[in-house]
Amino acid sequence: MRFANKVALITAAANGIGRASAAIMVREGATVIAVDNNQGRLDEAVPALNREAGRGGKAPVGKAIGKLVDALDEAQVDAVVADVVREQGRIDILVNAVGGSTVIDRPTATTEQLTFADWQKLIDFNLSGTFLFTHAVIPTMKRQRSGKIVNLASIAGRGLSFNSSSAYAAAKGGIIAFTRKLAYELGPDGINVNAIAPSVTLTERIRPHWEKRSQAAQAEEIERTPLRRVALPADQANVICFLASSDADFVTGLTIDVTGGV
Repeated sequence: MRFANKVALITAAANGIGRASAAIMVREGATVIAVDNNQGRLDEAVPALNREAGRGGKAPVGKAIGKLVDALDEAQVDAVVADVVREQGRIDILVNAVGGSTVIDRPTATTEQLTFADWQKLIDFNLSGTFLFTHAVIPTMKRQRSGKIVNLASIAGRGLSFNSSSAYAAAKGGIIAFTRKLAYELGPDGINVNAIAPSVTLTERIRPHWEKRSQAAQAEEIERTPLRRVALPADQANVICFLASSDADFVTGLTIDVTGGV
């Protein structure tokens, strides 16, 4: 039970990679504060996470608790972190899973095609929420002299995506740099900061875009992946949970590509 008695705060936890990470942590003993900006998704996800965690064994499991929060609203972020500390006494893990390329109408737009509004939306959605939640949990983790922060970058942040915009690449490159710098800042306080850089991952939000691609385009994507498939949310969540666990106690400042070898 890697996460027994741990308190984990996971953003965008009602679906996709965030939910897959929450499922593992609840199953392995954590109290997971599942943050999302959609009450309907939370109402479905949180009971499901708790049901799924209890199946198939007698070992004690953790629990999921839903919190409705806009990750781009500083006051809401600060308030939910304060609530969690008051209710749970600590925050051991933060997973910043908010992000994505599909919040604009043309996720594959060239730089010439992007508007400034598109640029700003992608930067905020992918970078600002990560900053706000990280900023809010740092004082608690410093007091504890321990903590694990895991951020979601992308291979786009390394210039390796053929299917997203330069704004998305800039935002995810920012996550990689932010992760590295934060690791230097917080290492002396016993806090590990790492990230993953996924390739195409068939989350609920990405799958419809994937299915709109031609068979030839799908085949091309799979062909350039050495493991000959695209990722599922669990592929990403497994690495997130490694980085959030004591198995990664001497790992910090690292961004791990979870790409099937791309």
